[in-house]
Amino acid sequence: MELYGLAQYLVSFLIAGGIYALLCLALNVQWGYGGLFNAGIAGFFAVGAYTSALLTAASSGGKHVGGFGLPIPVGLLAAALVAGATGWAVARICVHLKSDYLAMASIGISEILRMVIVNEQWLTNGSLGIANIPRPFENWATGEASAWVFVVVVWAMVGASWWFCNRLYASPWGRALRAIRDNEEAARAVGKDVDRLRLQTYVIGCALMGVAGALSASYFKFLSPAATDPLLITFLVWVMLIAGGSGNNRGAVVGALAIWAIWSVTEIFTARLPPDWTARSSYVRMLLVGLLLQFVLQRYRGGLVPERSPPLRFDDGPPR
Repeated sequence: MELYGLAQYLVSFLIAGGIYALLCLALNVQWGYGGLFNAGIAGFFAVGAYTSALLTAASSGGKHVGGFGLPIPVGLLAAALVAGATGWAVARICVHLKSDYLAMASIGISEILRMVIVNEQWLTNGSLGIANIPRPFENWATGEASAWVFVVVVWAMVGASWWFCNRLYASPWGRALRAIRDNEEAARAVGKDVDRLRLQTYVIGCALMGVAGALSASYFKFLSPAATDPLLITFLVWVMLIAGGSGNNRGAVVGALAIWAIWSVTEIFTARLPPDWTARSSYVRMLLVGLLLQFVLQRYRGGLVPERSPPLRFDDGPPR
């Protein structure tokens, strides 16, 4: 029984860790590549989660819009498109702002999106949430086997996103974006379209956040506003990226797994506290994560896996 319980914990850890790794890769595109301070991760995560849930869930008898029972790949694609389109709309308004103003604007818009989800019951069933959300391949992998299959699906998405983000980083587009991040005025002086590149960066990151939201909805098979809590999404993802190392995709994944391991393991210990302290356990865990982040930044200024730019290559032309 102990091995069985450990296996179940490992499955849930890998699924949640993979979803957080995808969120960290998305934030790394925005912050690590482009220096865009997005404090509204929870909003774009929610947009993707609800888009996929409304399209793929079974009929609810008119409790909310949707319930079309569409295939899961359609839900994932729609989540990326709608979250990316929402990010485009936000970026058109806010992307030219400096980092602190962009953070305030993005968190404000994120909270507006979350309040719409909570209050527009005709659209999302409000606080009662959406049920009957399918998982991939659950027709032939039922019960606990579907969770093991879902681990493979989640990490396949992480692997595909990793490859895509690495290609972006090493491309001329990625080099131009890092030039803007490091010195915006110099990038403008050599003719780079700063606003256009930043808008593209914001849209790509938001689309990946939407995919992470869709995967989360499929995993729990139920979605309510509580699943988009900024503490568990925005705050934790920022800690993961900074601890792992922004600007480095490997650091994003390492930070996600390391911080999630601490967060989930401490839940086991805080559950054993007296009832008065159990109610405060989330704040105790926040304190522990904050202390860990302070230690990491004191010891490793660039995070556990700091950014290392690829070496420059010079083409000398054909031999003479």
